[in-house]
Amino acid sequence: MPEGPEVRREADRIARVLTGEPAAEVWFAFEHLQAWSHCLRGEVIQGVESRGKAMLVRFANGVNIYSHNQLYGRWFVKPRGELPVTNRQLRLAVHTEKHSALLYSASEIEVLSDEELDGHPFLKRLGPDVLSAQVRADDIEALLADSRFRRRSLGALLLDQGFVSGLGNYLRSEILFVARLDPAQRPVDLGERARSELATAISDITHRAYRLGGVTNDPDDARRLRGEGVPRREYRHYVFARSGKRCRLCGEAIVKAVSAGRRIYTCPCCQSTGPSGSS
Repeated sequence: MPEGPEVRREADRIARVLTGEPAAEVWFAFEHLQAWSHCLRGEVIQGVESRGKAMLVRFANGVNIYSHNQLYGRWFVKPRGELPVTNRQLRLAVHTEKHSALLYSASEIEVLSDEELDGHPFLKRLGPDVLSAQVRADDIEALLADSRFRRRSLGALLLDQGFVSGLGNYLRSEILFVARLDPAQRPVDLGERARSELATAISDITHRAYRLGGVTNDPDDARRLRGEGVPRREYRHYVFARSGKRCRLCGEAIVKAVSAGRRIYTCPCCQSTGPSGSS
């Protein structure tokens, strides 16, 4: 499933062709939404934004198209009149005079007024979006001390969209590696310094993945490896999907385990639960 950085980059790409343009046509595959096509035709598209892993196409008349790609949804941006070569099923099309934003295979598509957004079952339970300009590492650190979250294992907490939104499986592994923490530890187990470093890692690694298209490894190291002809999958991450390979920092073999029902990757040396992890 795409994580927050990928959804934000997708929203940016769609926004570049839709924002400020009137909708020449809006088409829905789902019958219960088709009446909205007439209401949205001719309305100016104010913007496209992500909220965690969800996306909103926002119109000047206060109407929003909500979508969540889940595992299979995929957006395409094409010149008007062109369609991608794909076996996927088209679910939503937003056309301007010159361009089309086309959503295939997604099953979660809704039309909501501005007033309905805060009450939406998914949106209302989201924590702060890490990629929001208004969310700082200090805000995340305060949440780590909150009674709702402080006794949760980090492995489970970093997948909880009610804690902070947009994190997912690869970000979880990478954040915990950078913060030098074990997934079984809890915020309450950490000292002030470790909580601060974790909050900074949550912010920095998520923003790095956004800027670099999913790359979370050290940018200089990733650039060097890419220049040597190393495939992207080999230089992209510190530990995620690198089971059995050597840690980039200490040389220990990366270990794959299960945490909160999903695979997680750690370095048993760099992420020990010894004194440094609880300082």
